[in-house]
Amino acid sequence: MTTSPRQLPGWAKAVGVFVLVLAVLFAGIRLAVLPGIKDLFGTETHDRSGPALLKSIQDMSRYDAASGNFQVVVDLDKDAKFLPDAIRGTRTLYVGSGTVDAYVDLGRVGEKDVRVNGGRTSATIRLPHARLGRPALDPDHSYAVSKQRGLLDRLGDLFSDNPGSEQAVQKLAVRHIGTAARSSGLTARAESNTTSMLQGLLRSLGFTEVRIRYGA
Repeated sequence: MTTSPRQLPGWAKAVGVFVLVLAVLFAGIRLAVLPGIKDLFGTETHDRSGPALLKSIQDMSRYDAASGNFQVVVDLDKDAKFLPDAIRGTRTLYVGSGTVDAYVDLGRVGEKDVRVNGGRTSATIRLPHARLGRPALDPDHSYAVSKQRGLLDRLGDLFSDNPGSEQAVQKLAVRHIGTAARSSGLTARAESNTTSMLQGLLRSLGFTEVRIRYGA
């Protein structure tokens, strides 16, 4: 008469899996610390991307008259309601650098917005007010200063396709840069530069009096 092996209860299996995951995690940390082991098990990066495909071409009629460089420090803290930060929670300190362009849309200028006298010595041009472009984050000068993650978040990164993603802090950095650009006087600088450009261009064509106005 044969006896079947005793089955372990469900909670014992769960504990065993948890201990195994912790053992693998701490073993990986030790291997990274030991000298020479890191190089032995190091990885190589190969770029196997295909060629870029041209999807569309769009004619630009705007004059980029000014550009502002901004830097913001983002401190993003995510907490769990009923768990301590050591178990579940993340805090990321991120330095975001980016640029915002201010432009004047010359494509909106119609025939009624340009007035020239009979002798072609005086010109009056009405332009729309300058606008701000979308903030562009500079990946070469943006970086995470520190990352603090709870135990459950670290374990979750082991099964994630994008561990330690910085997408949330990057979006927050872009939002703060856009807010700073709106209060920086960048559009006024763009209108001043556009005025100087058009006055210099028209005077080189023989106009002695050039007036540039903005608004409807």
